[in-house]
Amino acid sequence: HGVGIKSNATMLYGHVETYAERIDHLVRLRELQDETGGFGSFIPLSFHPANTELADLQGPTGFDDLKMLAVSRLMLDNFRHIKAFWIMIGVKLAQVSLHFGVNDIDGTVVEEKITHAAGADTEQAITRDELICLIRSASRIPVERDTLYNVVRRFED
Repeated sequence: HGVGIKSNATMLYGHVETYAERIDHLVRLRELQDETGGFGSFIPLSFHPANTELADLQGPTGFDDLKMLAVSRLMLDNFRHIKAFWIMIGVKLAQVSLHFGVNDIDGTVVEEKITHAAGADTEQAITRDELICLIRSASRIPVERDTLYNVVRRFED
């Protein structure tokens, strides 16, 4: 950030950390964002335990995911974008998250492998038209953007 390059902030949650540790992480991100303004977005990453050394853990529920996203929006009001990564939480929960402080559910993906190798059973691909429909049916306006969050196109109709 010191040289003017923006980045995203992520946090894997739902494995061995406590709620207090999650909040501490968010506080530190908030303070760093106040200091540098260098984060474009915050992306909470829901832990998938299968096929890992922590396979005996349950992992977060959908309710846990929504709480994490909502608390992130409340605590990180200095971040313009909170992303719900639909590959990790599924398209339906990502859609619902648009009413829990999320304003980015990521984009189209042809085939995702990393999260699914860790046991995710969510969709592996989504088309632009499916994404637009998903967002519109949540009473939101879909916006195509570039990596730096510059608007490429708004889908008003």
